[in-house]
Amino acid sequence: MKRTIVMGVVALMCVAGVAGAQGQTSPGPSEIVAARQAAFAMSAAAFGSIRTGLDSGAPAQGLAFTAGGLNRWATALPTMFPAGTGSDSLPGATKAKAGIWTNRADFEAKAAAYKAATADLQAKIAANDTPGALEAWTAVRGTCGSCHDAYRE
Repeated sequence: MKRTIVMGVVALMCVAGVAGAQGQTSPGPSEIVAARQAAFAMSAAAFGSIRTGLDSGAPAQGLAFTAGGLNRWATALPTMFPAGTGSDSLPGATKAKAGIWTNRADFEAKAAAYKAATADLQAKIAANDTPGALEAWTAVRGTCGSCHDAYRE
């Protein structure tokens, strides 16, 4: 099942990449919002599959690809909120609160904490440390939630 989820996420990423490469050189605000919403959905799927995998008793190292993808998303996340992609510019298209742009330093600090937590999760999984990975998973959930609490409708 885990392999199926991972393969589905990879397939979606490939399709999105090919679709994005079809003639358009610079995405507009609507496309950026759609891309970040898709990435959030895929990160939620990856996050859930990591927990399922850790709870299954299988070797944690089998989740390395998924944990790496989550960390790459955490690295890219702040760049997915450029000016002009908030609800002031695109009413009804996004649940992002204006604070992302008006309190950018705090948003980026929360994003950095999320990135650090996903890096720790990735390291624990690579080390095949299931108990450590479970603790790191909880930390990732906390950093993810703190940003959602502050910056998501």
